[in-house]
Amino acid sequence: MHNLEQTQNLEHRLVRCFSSVFPDLNEEQIRRASIESVPEWHSLASVTLISVVQEEFGVQVSLSDLPNLVSFSAVQNYVQHHVAS
Repeated sequence: MHNLEQTQNLEHRLVRCFSSVFPDLNEEQIRRASIESVPEWHSLASVTLISVVQEEFGVQVSLSDLPNLVSFSAVQNYVQHHVAS
């Protein structure tokens, strides 16, 4: 799979993860989502989201990394760097 194709596939899967935790958001809102812009994104939602992401991508998120995963792009970058290529 080419790099662009891998990135698009990862992004599509991540949108699905976010959608399962934040079903009221459309795809564009999900791509712009952050802890500041989504009122439902509280601590329990963060834990649920990371659990869904770990299950989907087979990555283990360290508790010390949780405070940094506060937006779609931050989670996307984290997954891109931790998913086995």
